[in-house]
Amino acid sequence: MTSLLIGIFLGVSQAAAPQTGSSRPWAITDNSFLVEEAFNQDPKIYQNIFGWSRTRDLWQMTFTQEWPVPAIRHQLSYTLALTGVDNVDRFGDMLVNYRLQVLEEGPGRPAFAPRVSMILPTGSRDIGAHQTGVQVNLPFSKQDKDFYFHWNAGFTYVARKERVDLFSPSVAGSIIYRFADMVNGMLESVMTYTDTDLPNGQKTRIRSVTLSPGVRGGWNLKGEKQIVIGAAVPITWTTDTTITGVFGYFSYELPFTK
Repeated sequence: MTSLLIGIFLGVSQAAAPQTGSSRPWAITDNSFLVEEAFNQDPKIYQNIFGWSRTRDLWQMTFTQEWPVPAIRHQLSYTLALTGVDNVDRFGDMLVNYRLQVLEEGPGRPAFAPRVSMILPTGSRDIGAHQTGVQVNLPFSKQDKDFYFHWNAGFTYVARKERVDLFSPSVAGSIIYRFADMVNGMLESVMTYTDTDLPNGQKTRIRSVTLSPGVRGGWNLKGEKQIVIGAAVPITWTTDTTITGVFGYFSYELPFTK
């Protein structure tokens, strides 16, 4: 479950906004919170991303760093997580991510950048981590003037020796509106089907739906540097409960060569 949440919060790199017809390009792109946008990092630019979320007695902090290899077509990144449950703080599993820019956005064509992530068992079993697996996500992105539309489909697969393997698919979508060049309103939605262990050694699949209104804003600094901050209020529904949380975001993008 921890690895799945990390993957959902993943997908936040800052790339130059593509030109689409006569539409004015966006100053902020690929800084979403829950829905992955289909843009890789620009050449010679890397990004540091911090995410923080809290729901009831669960909180999680993630750090992601993304690098072009060496240009926009290929991107490598990693994600670290720290999770607190019932006053117990533990490290989550680490993700090592590769993303391929298959399509760049153009007239009548969305951007498409599939991602494959290896889940490494670096986390604590106390929070349901310490699992080995793979995560796949297929993000698409398309601009329509002052709107950006993003949609995802993917899954998380955890292979286990002594228990049944876990397979958790997900779909997601978002609408982002440009209030001003450096201020965007966001509405993100994620639906997941999470495999969970039962006491008898079998598994069950739990469906959850999250709707998350939010806002992000930023500043362009000298030397191709950019800061983006944001906040959201994710609301998650499962079969028998509704959970409202808070989410905070901070991104700092800068060149790694002079």
